[in-house]
Amino acid sequence: MLYSVQKKPKHSIVVKKNTLGMVIPDGNHALSPMHMSPESCAIVTKLQKSGFDAFFVGGCVRDALLGFKPKDFDVATNANPKEIKLLFNRARIIGRRFQIVHVQINRAIVEVTTFRSNQKCHSSDNLRHQSKTGMLTRDNLFGSIKDDANRRDLSINALYYNPTDNTIHDFLGSLSDIKKNLIRIVGDPTIRFKEDPVRLLRVVRFSTKLDFEIATKTAAPMCRLAKTLQQISAPRLFEECLKLFLNGHASENYKLLDKYNFMSYLMPCIAKHAVGEDRAKRLISKLLSNTDQRVRYGKPVTPAFTFATMLWPAVQKESIKHIQSGKSAYMAQRHAADAVISKQIKIIAIPRRYTVAMKEIWQLQSFLQKKDRAARLIGNLRFRAAYDLLLLREDSGESLGGAGMWWTKYQELHPQDRQTKFKTKKVISSSISRRRKYVLPKIESDF
Repeated sequence: MLYSVQKKPKHSIVVKKNTLGMVIPDGNHALSPMHMSPESCAIVTKLQKSGFDAFFVGGCVRDALLGFKPKDFDVATNANPKEIKLLFNRARIIGRRFQIVHVQINRAIVEVTTFRSNQKCHSSDNLRHQSKTGMLTRDNLFGSIKDDANRRDLSINALYYNPTDNTIHDFLGSLSDIKKNLIRIVGDPTIRFKEDPVRLLRVVRFSTKLDFEIATKTAAPMCRLAKTLQQISAPRLFEECLKLFLNGHASENYKLLDKYNFMSYLMPCIAKHAVGEDRAKRLISKLLSNTDQRVRYGKPVTPAFTFATMLWPAVQKESIKHIQSGKSAYMAQRHAADAVISKQIKIIAIPRRYTVAMKEIWQLQSFLQKKDRAARLIGNLRFRAAYDLLLLREDSGESLGGAGMWWTKYQELHPQDRQTKFKTKKVISSSISRRRKYVLPKIESDF
């Protein structure tokens, strides 16, 4: 069956059927080698000249067809990792769960993977192993290109492009799914999600990124399998959360995460607000919409501010408990901050450089509400982030005595204070800051 793909506006791809099967020849689709980077094309060419099959695969093919500029160029081949490494001077094998090769040409690093199989491995080499829950812990069983297509997570990521003869290989009806604006998991959704629960988050992310609908069969088990997110390592979840909340589609992602009950496992404290639940939801909603707007305008965003705002209602809730036990408001908030972060980093491994900044942003809230020592506070490294959180709190309905407006007017009347540089960048009375001997990157203060 032959497909003729004509380039149309975003998300509009015309697919015509014919008789040659899964190969779409040159002239019947919109791709050309010009869509791929010169470095990645050189890698494909060298692999092919060495007697191996090699194709572009995944997001670069999908994005080029949809009219986007690809960010990454992944290559798939029937050469095994050791054979790939021998062909290139600057190449290294990485990964344990499944091995891939990073090949560097000039400053570009291209990910090269070997065709893999989803078949059960009966050898003693332990090339493919699953835990009792069905999660893949090792996946180095190699196969054919068709095996590899069936091993891909989403059908839209299973297109193979050969720049040498300018053909596209489609084994799973991927072009049809792109035409229908459909996100579909490859294979049995329950089994595939259990193999790697991160696929649950990827379905959400690609749905909002591409403005595609999630196929009914794919969506059916998602809510039921939300608890499998607990099997994902905390560092990996941190990377996934950056993609979910800092990519320009945070608001839509959050709605889907909430719909499928994923937030109960990503940030349990958010899903269990006993105090100001509606206000907390408004705070998070305003944060994410503002973050999306910053991304659209090319402004910097930081995980420290995003996590600090999302977890602020939990800090407030925890502070009340400590105040009721007899602690001062200041000490109550410090203990609350430690408790909330301690619980959260077990799920999402937020790096210390961000958790330190989060604590400082939270600590500044009480000082900003008092409105004293303004000239000193406004020169603080975290002032801008703390001020933005203050405004979001007021916008979400929290009564702060007009502190946000007061600080807005103060900055208008004293623009010179914002430029003041103190020899120390510490937060007032912060023992955490006194122990720090470094200053976070500039992006942290661009709020």
